[in-house]
Amino acid sequence: MYNALVACRTGMGSSMLLKIKVDQVVKENNYPIQVVHSNLDAIEERKWDFIVTMADITDDVREKVQYCISIHNLMDKKEIKKGIEGFLEFIKNK
Repeated sequence: MYNALVACRTGMGSSMLLKIKVDQVVKENNYPIQVVHSNLDAIEERKWDFIVTMADITDDVREKVQYCISIHNLMDKKEIKKGIEGFLEFIKNK
């Protein structure tokens, strides 16, 4: 089981909406992923397998985690799925 953090600056608005979509993609595809949402400070609290965040703050977190999925449209499940598949491919080839 992989642990994912969906994060935004405050952990209230966009991260909650994005978490709902990520959860849908995870469930629809039976991915072995547990998803949590919070603000960016949560990156320091736990070792996450990957982070999902909005494109405008990706640069703020990329060097703090091993893998970061950058999302431009938080409602686009195809974009989210592509990002998760990229992570799973990354882990497979690691």
